[in-house]
Amino acid sequence: MAEEIKYQMNGQLADNAVTVDNKEDMILVPVSNGTADEARIIAEMKAEDSGLREETIQHVFALRNRVVKRLLLSGINVNDGITYASTAFRGVIENSQWNPQKNSIVVNFQMGAELREAIKRTTVNIIGEKGSAIYIGGVTDASTRAQDASATAGRAFTLTGSKIRVAGTDAAVGITLTSAGGTVTKITDDLYVMNDPSKVTFIIPANLGNGTYTLKLTTQYGGNSKQQLKSPRSVEKTIYIGTAPAGGGGTSGGPDGGLEENPLG
Repeated sequence: MAEEIKYQMNGQLADNAVTVDNKEDMILVPVSNGTADEARIIAEMKAEDSGLREETIQHVFALRNRVVKRLLLSGINVNDGITYASTAFRGVIENSQWNPQKNSIVVNFQMGAELREAIKRTTVNIIGEKGSAIYIGGVTDASTRAQDASATAGRAFTLTGSKIRVAGTDAAVGITLTSAGGTVTKITDDLYVMNDPSKVTFIIPANLGNGTYTLKLTTQYGGNSKQQLKSPRSVEKTIYIGTAPAGGGGTSGGPDGGLEENPLG
């Protein structure tokens, strides 16, 4: 039955802000249909099988999460078809002692085989130009020059895109970084280096630990310095303070300290 499912995404054309001199160079921006949280996923699961009680799905959902966390944090890689997850350590070990202030555990993710197959069955519809779109087309870590969404705490980080100038009086306006644990850090005014419509550079707070963060830029910028939107609009991007997962994830170390063969190849 699963093989009969057909997936569909919509995209809108937008100017490539990186190639300023080439007005014909376009990129495709996915049309967002919102974010699915746990409640949305459970509701979708119940809709797939109306015979299941919501309480049962909630219990299985919580049990699955608990088991996956236990496995990962016991050093066991988890391959559920959607993702392949593995743990790694960050930071230099001093005096053969683990120091939570300098060392951390991170979880790297790779795309699973089932998700790769689903992508092959996905139709992309181009539904015209995005017009006054706000989007982030690229990111750069000033410390390493990396453009893989990795960032360095205490160093500059650059966003390129369209209509991303941070402006407006609404309380939500600004840039926030939300950790995987849900802690929200807002970039203060003194950390902005450049704030232009197609390029925003700011300093990553030095006290943020390594890990995955959701970067959210919210603005009322409407296209010029005199035009301000009544309601703010936002764009989000996942970034990694520290080392970004290679190819969307990482490879765990084997018993001898070498790299294990990719189980998803």
